[in-house]
Amino acid sequence: MPIPFILGGLAAVAGVAGVVNGVKGASKMKDANDTMKRAESRHKANIEKFESKNRITCSKMDEVGTRELTILKSFQQFSDVLERIQGRPEFKGYKKNDVELPKYDAEELKNVSVGAGVLLGGITGAAVGTAGGFAAAGATTAAVMALGTASTGTAIASLSGVAATNATLAALGGGSLAAGGGGMALGSTILGASTLGVGLLVGGVIFNIVGGSLSDKADEAWAQMLKAENEVNEICSYLNELYCVAMNFNNSLITVNACYQRHFEKLKRIVVEKRKVFWDDFTEEERTITENTVLLVGLLFKMCKTKLVFKDEVTDNNIVNEYAVNKTIQDAKKFIADNGLYI
Repeated sequence: MPIPFILGGLAAVAGVAGVVNGVKGASKMKDANDTMKRAESRHKANIEKFESKNRITCSKMDEVGTRELTILKSFQQFSDVLERIQGRPEFKGYKKNDVELPKYDAEELKNVSVGAGVLLGGITGAAVGTAGGFAAAGATTAAVMALGTASTGTAIASLSGVAATNATLAALGGGSLAAGGGGMALGSTILGASTLGVGLLVGGVIFNIVGGSLSDKADEAWAQMLKAENEVNEICSYLNELYCVAMNFNNSLITVNACYQRHFEKLKRIVVEKRKVFWDDFTEEERTITENTVLLVGLLFKMCKTKLVFKDEVTDNNIVNEYAVNKTIQDAKKFIADNGLYI
């Protein structure tokens, strides 16, 4: 066979093979491209799912934290009214049916109310989740920790308004600039930072994964997406649990606070409107109202100590403190039922 025909035949075969390989290559490229698009789309949906859950949970936690701080701040008014009553007895704690409440401590209530007021002023305009961070750690504890000594040597608890807020921010910043600390600016940064917010409870766990772009290799991109998706699902499960616990706790706070406010209004009528300031002049009913109001303050004080989240010392992961929160809710129900303090 002449060489030209042989070469022509080989060229034809090679051409056919090239077309076949080209078709296969194009098909593989299309499959890879489709895989990349599916990975990117699913990845984006996972991120949106996480962000939505995080936003909803942070909002609920902020609601709880703000409510707790507002309640704690209101104790100053209660203390002012109670302190007017002369010859009043020492109001002891409460212990019944596995429910324990602290005894009345005027100084402690004052410190907590001032600290709560300072924190409320400081979280205005702060990052989402900041108030929720206080709820997660226990608002009472946060309010107490907010009080220290100003750079002037004056106890922050004795200050008020802007002076108290500025002194606390400086304390959070490690002291005044003159004393070598970070001053108010750093304090403001710390207060608004994610370290105090619920976002931190989930933050660093997945942001480095879901926040980055996927690989341009289809198989690797799909594997990365699946890994991120698994972690997002775990985090969303945690957020769902936290949201439910926060919602139940918030509802309990609303119920107990409403009961307290109703009793406190009665106490104010006795002391402020009727101007009864001698315990010996109180009727039996008025004494009961006073004692119950004191106990309700103790109940709210204890509730606001409850940590909604704690850190596992072994895994270093944050865990929803469901058992403690549920016990606090049940204790509140028992106390109100046992003492007939229904709204």
